[in-house]
Amino acid sequence: MESGFGSDFGSDFGSGGGGGGGGKLDPGLIMEQVKVQIAVANAQELLQRMTDKCFRKCIGKPGGALDNSEQKCIAMCMDRYMDSWNTVSRAYNSRLQRERANM
Repeated sequence: MESGFGSDFGSDFGSGGGGGGGGKLDPGLIMEQVKVQIAVANAQELLQRMTDKCFRKCIGKPGGALDNSEQKCIAMCMDRYMDSWNTVSRAYNSRLQRERANM
């Protein structure tokens, strides 16, 4: 992922894509900005789900700090969650490509 997600999002709307377009919207630019927004939303949802699941699994008594076993549990849980998510994502993308090729 790139840094600065959406930091200038919307700055080109209505400007014709960055210079004297007479008020016309650039469909390519809009699609790219929508894709960035979707990627950010997906990353936020992934992080939220991973945090919720790993917190419930690893934290017995919430307190001011994590003990060593909780830290290890959180790290391992997040690693497994990301590995699983990446595996499912690759399989999903592969299937999409196969289905598009068969169309």
